[in-house]
Amino acid sequence: MEQRPARARIIDAAHQLMLTIGLARATTKEIAKAAGCSEAALYKNFASKEELFVVVLRERLPKIDGILKRLIADPGEGERTVERNLAEIAREAALFYEQSFPIAASLYAEPRLKERHNAAMRELGVGPHMPIRGVDTYLRAEQSAGRVRADADTYAAASLLMGACAQRAFAYDATETGGPPQSLDAFAASIARMLLSGLAE
Repeated sequence: MEQRPARARIIDAAHQLMLTIGLARATTKEIAKAAGCSEAALYKNFASKEELFVVVLRERLPKIDGILKRLIADPGEGERTVERNLAEIAREAALFYEQSFPIAASLYAEPRLKERHNAAMRELGVGPHMPIRGVDTYLRAEQSAGRVRADADTYAAASLLMGACAQRAFAYDATETGGPPQSLDAFAASIARMLLSGLAE
């Protein structure tokens, strides 16, 4: 049986370790060992653990940026409503946060490591602010198309949408039911509907 390429094995191993022990404790040495390769092979494919983290987010987690790029390019594609587009964004964002929080949460326990990680994210041109910017850009495209009020604060709306999705990812673990009160689809639809009530013409 043919072995999968080292890059794919490294990403899979990193994803699994980051999920189970967190980003802070998933060392490049452990990732390489789990992938069945050397640390040198890991660094041949990825410049740093931070770059590997970004690749895990992009290739193994739900993709918000792909949806946003598509909607920014053609907001009304196929006669889609703003509400439907917002619900699609909310659904993917909620899934993304649900799956990325267990990976990144360990960073918050180690301030120096988080500082180093943030510096690397800035250097790579990525970070948690980027989806907010993307939603803001999408909503401004809708403004230009006349489907969102001209005086609507698109950045505030984008922040509210992404904040609600992030909050859903960790707010309900301590409840009696151990989960959110709505299904993912119902949550996405209701968030889109409420947000649109402040944006629509």
